[in-house]
Amino acid sequence: MGADLLPALDPVIGHTAAASVGALLLTGALAKLRDVALFRATLDNYRLLPDAALGAATIALPLAELAAGALILPAASRAAGALLALALLALVTGAVAWRLTRGGGPIDCGCGGSTEVPLSGGLIARNAVLMLLTLLAALPAMDRPTVWLDALATVLATLFFLGLYQTANLWLAHHPKLLELRNAP
Repeated sequence: MGADLLPALDPVIGHTAAASVGALLLTGALAKLRDVALFRATLDNYRLLPDAALGAATIALPLAELAAGALILPAASRAAGALLALALLALVTGAVAWRLTRGGGPIDCGCGGSTEVPLSGGLIARNAVLMLLTLLAALPAMDRPTVWLDALATVLATLFFLGLYQTANLWLAHHPKLLELRNAP
């Protein structure tokens, strides 16, 4: 499908989507690289990889996240960054879905950050929203001049989406505890 067949977005929407996804990928990757042992243990909990591949995946996944996060930010490399980000999001969402179907008790998603988020259908839904946001970032932008107000709108909208993401993570992290409280005698 040619780029001329895709709808053109206002540049603020594309820049906001790219900045939001880029920031999430970069911060997630840095958190994983900051505590490689913890991320390795989290990957091991998924029981998807043989022990021999675990070490390489522990480094390769965050490095791919770093690359996707860095590539999606500039408009010139945004399409490549979005494609890599979509591939990573599909991979990790597939791993979550696979682990949920196999059972085995609650484990942390390993998304990075300070909040432990257990695997759930809500996590799959959150990742689907991130994939849609990534697709928005990949769409071509309208050819119009941007002004300082566009930059301000992009920054504020990006902060809003990052806050919304954090809120969703907190809700996903605490949802099992809230259910326990609600069902307590």
